[in-house]
Amino acid sequence: MADLSRFPRLARIHSPADLRRLPAEELPELAAELRQFLIESVAKSGGHFGAGLGVVELTVALHWLYDTPRDLIVWDVGHQCYPHKILTGRRDRIETIKKKDGLAPFPKREESEYDTFGVGHSSTSISAALGMAVAMQRRGEARKVVAVIGDGAMTAGMAFEALNHGGGLEPEPDLLVILNDNRMSISENVGAITRMYTRLLAGRGYQTLRERGKRLFPRSTAFGRFLKRWEESWKRLMALPSVLYEEMGFHYTGPIDGHDLPLLLRTLETLKGLKGRKLLHIVTVKGKGYPPAEKDQIEYHAVGPFDPATGVVRKPSARLSYTEVFSDWLCDMAAADPRLVGITPAMREGSGLVRFSRLFPERYFDVGIAEQHAVTFAAGLACEGLKPVVAIYSTFLQRAYDQLIHDVALQNLDVLFAIDRAGVVGPDGPTHAGAFDLSYLRCVPNMVIMAPADEAECRRMLSTGFLHPGPAAVRYPRGSGPGVKPEAGLATLPIGKAELRRRGRRIALLAFGAPLQAALEVGEALDLTVVNMRFVKPLDEALLAELATSHEALVTLEDNVVAGGAGSAVGEWMAREGLIMPLLQLGLPDRFLEQASREELLAEAGLDATGIRRALLERFGELLAASGEDRRLASA
Repeated sequence: MADLSRFPRLARIHSPADLRRLPAEELPELAAELRQFLIESVAKSGGHFGAGLGVVELTVALHWLYDTPRDLIVWDVGHQCYPHKILTGRRDRIETIKKKDGLAPFPKREESEYDTFGVGHSSTSISAALGMAVAMQRRGEARKVVAVIGDGAMTAGMAFEALNHGGGLEPEPDLLVILNDNRMSISENVGAITRMYTRLLAGRGYQTLRERGKRLFPRSTAFGRFLKRWEESWKRLMALPSVLYEEMGFHYTGPIDGHDLPLLLRTLETLKGLKGRKLLHIVTVKGKGYPPAEKDQIEYHAVGPFDPATGVVRKPSARLSYTEVFSDWLCDMAAADPRLVGITPAMREGSGLVRFSRLFPERYFDVGIAEQHAVTFAAGLACEGLKPVVAIYSTFLQRAYDQLIHDVALQNLDVLFAIDRAGVVGPDGPTHAGAFDLSYLRCVPNMVIMAPADEAECRRMLSTGFLHPGPAAVRYPRGSGPGVKPEAGLATLPIGKAELRRRGRRIALLAFGAPLQAALEVGEALDLTVVNMRFVKPLDEALLAELATSHEALVTLEDNVVAGGAGSAVGEWMAREGLIMPLLQLGLPDRFLEQASREELLAEAGLDATGIRRALLERFGELLAASGEDRRLASA
């Protein structure tokens, strides 16, 4: 933990009540301490970084002015919440963030009464805050609700759905929306809304003139009223955000400098005294106060542990990550097939599209934080003969499930889903876990679903899915695999064919994707058959039939929830075939796994070699003992 003697004001803050005892003139010094404390803490623990640095002043202002937790602050995404956690009683545990049994990386209701709404996905804050404001209105409670939305979250349709709904409600709910405009999500923000903000921010001279004019010519004077009319006309001429939000029923204020703490305090205090719907537009710098993060806002969005004096210390990995395998394949396939187009919902870096975006800029589409649009946009491209590849995290594809079913699968359109971060993800916690994709994809007609066991297989599956005439999905885990080097070409796999990796006795282990390595270790130790199933849909029914007749029990292994997953597919096949034999389904449990390392979570779920062996001995102890006796007799 940091030496708190170096942070005398922050050391006195154990809750926002302590913060509110400070005089306003000390708040800038507190903000400076908070920023430095955040830099040093994240340097030790790693975590989301740039967005938190950008909202230090805003966080201080909100908790000083509002009576939290009675008044509610709803944070969007959660990338910005580290200063909030530090000021709300979790300062001394901040270095445990993203670690097993430590602080959650995002706001979490069970963790603190100050975390008013659990988040992790983008663009939910306005909807949740509106619901809270309406509930308070119905109860006649004079409490305040503030939604802080930023990091590109205003590019998502859900934010505008909430604004549209809230702007039409009567009587007006008492709600303040703060748009933290840093022109960044993880990558640079994209789209027409971003261009609109940029035009406004480019007019810094306008802001200076506006503020000086208000001081020199009060609105009570004739010339002051003229300046006000000129200002409104200028705004409409330039199509500034004020027009949009005012027309949607929100009183618009801004943009103002989000790092000018006295200005923030004055503005927020004024808005706090106003009833009804308000939107405050603040401008911040992502990574504010740490020069490397200001210079490279993408790299410092989230970081591992680093030396704060020099920047991020990269630990070189000898193995390709699955994301890098996808990146290389995408560029190679794009060079071979001009019909290929790549689509990402604001995850260029995370999903591995950086090199593709540079080599094939006219075939690269970042649609912003708009997963639903990404999938239906891909469907439209496929209708006209292009071959779209949607690169998306498993957890984010959940947001486009209706579009996947109705717009892609129902029409049997040729779209490949490259699903990253599938299965157990780790430090980002349950909001980012890819635990459900096999279950929600497997029930959709026309889908082909693949799960690679290693890097080379991942590349071949991507080619298989791309060349398949219909919707296909390849889901692969975070990080690296066992280290099998992919071949250079664009070879494919026969659809629906599994691979027998080891012929053993009595029990067959059917591994879907990443659990294969642990299955091989256990199979070798207990002399069991091990199959790399490869395809979740369609299953290799011919091989399953042979295994069912030559073995006494089947065991499925998957890094997906057991409910509705690959093991369920095998069970459904057995029921259709009228097969009655023991079936053990191993996978993720029917609960949300908290943040920890990937290895710790696999062990917790019983999907490492130790856990698999333990489950087999518990269920098939006598069978395995008999198998061992048979081996001893045979060797004698």
